Amino acid sequence: MAKILDMPKLSPTMEEGVLATWHKKEGDSVEVDDLLAEVETDKATMEFRAFDKGTLLKQLVGPGAQVKLGQPVAIIGKPGEDVSALAAEAGGAAPAAPKKAEAEEQPTETPRSPRIESGETAAAKPRATAPTMRPAPIDKGNVLTRTERDAAAIGPVQVVNGERVLASPYVRKVARERGIDLAGAQGSGEHGRILPSDLDALGKGELRGKMPAAPLARVDQAAAALAAPGLAQPEVRPLSPMRKTIARRLTQSKQTVPHFYLTIDIDAEALVALREQINADLAAGAKKAANGAEAPKPDKVSINDLLVKACAAALRRVPETNAQFTEEAILVHQRVDISVAVAIPDGLVTPVVRNADQKSVVAIAREVRDLASRARAKKLKPEEMSDGTFSISNLGMFGIDEFSAVINPPEGAILAVGQVRDEPVVKNGEVRPGKKLAMTLSCDHRVVDGAVGAAFLAELRDLLERPMRILTG
Repeated sequence: MAKILDMPKLSPTMEEGVLATWHKKEGDSVEVDDLLAEVETDKATMEFRAFDKGTLLKQLVGPGAQVKLGQPVAIIGKPGEDVSALAAEAGGAAPAAPKKAEAEEQPTETPRSPRIESGETAAAKPRATAPTMRPAPIDKGNVLTRTERDAAAIGPVQVVNGERVLASPYVRKVARERGIDLAGAQGSGEHGRILPSDLDALGKGELRGKMPAAPLARVDQAAAALAAPGLAQPEVRPLSPMRKTIARRLTQSKQTVPHFYLTIDIDAEALVALREQINADLAAGAKKAANGAEAPKPDKVSINDLLVKACAAALRRVPETNAQFTEEAILVHQRVDISVAVAIPDGLVTPVVRNADQKSVVAIAREVRDLASRARAKKLKPEEMSDGTFSISNLGMFGIDEFSAVINPPEGAILAVGQVRDEPVVKNGEVRPGKKLAMTLSCDHRVVDGAVGAAFLAELRDLLERPMRILTG
């Protein structure tokens, strides 16, 4: 008997996603755990696999469509079954989150983590009887017409060489990897959207032409209607799933978590010298291991890697900082899992270094490099970005001296790190050149009191100013 396949929850924070590409066509046979499609969620490109076996009778959404959690996406059943009634039902059905019992039965769904709960319910929301794959934009004062709302929701927009390109992040990523220029391309999707199936033709120089401007022009007109008269209209950039999640979670954090901030300035001269010595030793070791052949690229340790290890050691010494708040109790974690903020084109993700206190600095350096690389490629698994116990956000590589970070709920604290600065320092009554490093600890006052935060920073300062203890601690 034919059945409707709904969009499952593919990541802990997923509320909607972009169906990047189908891996099965209508009429294809489907086995349990076969890859049906790839879906861009708020943090990664996830695999949508089959829960049942049968034949893919109908695709209800096309590549590049924005799909909400629980929305019907396909019909599966026996070959030749009449699915017209089911297709009509799917067109008028409201997407709903799975019931608790059903969620526990589905093996591919990721359990909700307390780290990413926003307090919102997943209650079903009514929708129009006609099927739609596009989320409606915010209607400010009913300024947008229905046509304009449709145009505003057509999906991610990119500007390449002055040309507007309609393509999902997945399509743009594949195009970059294959060296395909999307400028001036006319896709086969709705509104000229470039689909994954168009890339082969584009690679041969086909499908070139002026992108249809009418839908985007209506978006620009709608934006202009919201702007003050006489001012240039803004560029319209529809919110990606990741940006929506970032906006929701950071708003939740600042509204519900009572932040306070503690800042220290440490003498970083010994820390920098240790890093240089470690990297020199690693390079010498790689050269020796090559035994005259061309030496492989050696591992390198960054200041941030040393900070991860130092924070892990300090959290062991002041465990009250390694905690989170719940309505019933404060949870003091027995694990030290440090989230490291990584900037990617769509926003920010926080891959987690598990058991950082039990790993060497070199092992941490390799793991952070691997996590950051896969984060930028949107290949991280949901479990690699959730359930950290403490966060580090480092903007030193961008030339920032000092800043305050927003806590990543439900963690109790986050450390904001600036750049190592060359400054004059006073040592033994003499002014001499030195190096300074500013760090600000943002604390959840429900969990971390001022004295606890100060004790943590004192331990961290002691470790960083006598950094050989980082390697032995």
